[in-house]
Amino acid sequence: MAAYLLKRTLLLLPIFVVVSALVFMVVHLVPGDPINNLVRAGSSPAQRAQLVVKYGLDRSLIEQYLLWMFHLLQGDLGTSILQARPVRDLILQNLPYSLQLGVAALVLSSLVGIVAGALAASYQGTRIDEAIGALSLLGATLPSFLLGLLLILVFAVWLGWVPVSGVRSWTSLILPVLATSLGGIALVARITRIAMVETASQDFVTLLYAKGLSPWRIQIRHVLRHAMLPVVTILGLRIGWIIGGAVTTEYVFARPGLGSLLIRALNQRDYPLVQGCLLMLAMAVILGTLMGDVAQAFIDPRQRRSQS
Repeated sequence: MAAYLLKRTLLLLPIFVVVSALVFMVVHLVPGDPINNLVRAGSSPAQRAQLVVKYGLDRSLIEQYLLWMFHLLQGDLGTSILQARPVRDLILQNLPYSLQLGVAALVLSSLVGIVAGALAASYQGTRIDEAIGALSLLGATLPSFLLGLLLILVFAVWLGWVPVSGVRSWTSLILPVLATSLGGIALVARITRIAMVETASQDFVTLLYAKGLSPWRIQIRHVLRHAMLPVVTILGLRIGWIIGGAVTTEYVFARPGLGSLLIRALNQRDYPLVQGCLLMLAMAVILGTLMGDVAQAFIDPRQRRSQS
């Protein structure tokens, strides 16, 4: 297991280099630059040129990328041009809010999704299965930002049960978690149902029925257990995607976090801050994938042998 983990970790190094290069290029190919937000009305071209040189924007993109990578390998994400603060400090200040939202949404989508998928598989072909399938389709197609606006309208504006925005109390987390987790619930439910239906058709399940075990015991203790392999993989991917998907949710609910920080930085063309936020979101997806692979290998030793 240790050798498998080491091999998977080393494979992340070239992925990190490629991702960092893509993040850097995408940010710098967006029209505009942060100098437009720094220069005052009536500033001379010479003053603008001084700012360009000060922030190293006069260098070629390759030089800027290599310099950024040099500092990045030392743990320095640079300094925000507009806020004049280290990017690392700004990310650490906002990261707990994104983690709070992401972890809560991941737990909710996992629990509800697995239960819904297990019910759909156990009652395959019935109205319960059809209802769960319809709700899963709705959750997969409804954008999180639109769902967030609908939740605000109904539960915050009309009913007044929860705050509209902010992080003043734990109740302000309810609507963002629901908006973020609905897509995950739909995905996990579908994967769980498909995996359980396929597992239920195998010979060992027929043997369990022949031994006289109760259907619910077979479904929960044996079928669901063997069907968890693809579900664990999906949950590993969801670790990163939920944090990334919370970008629009945080903006809709006016919550602090990496999403709100990223959107503000994009509007201001604050290159170092945008690069730092995008790199953190990309690394969340990469690490989530790694955790899913490791969990899959831990559950099924055949995965480790196939990769060795």
